[in-house]
Amino acid sequence: MTSQINGLPIHSDPPPLRIDEAGAVRVGSSRITVDLIVEQYESGMSPEDMVRTYDALVLADVYAAIAYYLRHREEVQAYLKRRQEEAEALRAKIEGGHSRVTRRELLARRSAREKADAPTGQ
Repeated sequence: MTSQINGLPIHSDPPPLRIDEAGAVRVGSSRITVDLIVEQYESGMSPEDMVRTYDALVLADVYAAIAYYLRHREEVQAYLKRRQEEAEALRAKIEGGHSRVTRRELLARRSAREKADAPTGQ
């Protein structure tokens, strides 16, 4: 929607956020998540630095994503918390299916493999 104030067109652009097939909110046409933008912003990174670091980003999209975050902080924080909980649950599921291997066990496996691969009779 566009209106005018003293001859200046005022546009109401939707935020450059989209939900991908996995349910993550991405910024603009990039694969960068709003999670990363918020994390970098909260760590003190400027939008210009984000664009330099992540060349798929467009500066206006980064500013718009940050503006959206600042206007809807509670909702975005709830989304980020939910994403963190989902990531932790997935990590626990993956790690629960596999036992941890110690360094000693890995070295023993490598040694056994090297012995098996060593030429015989020399």
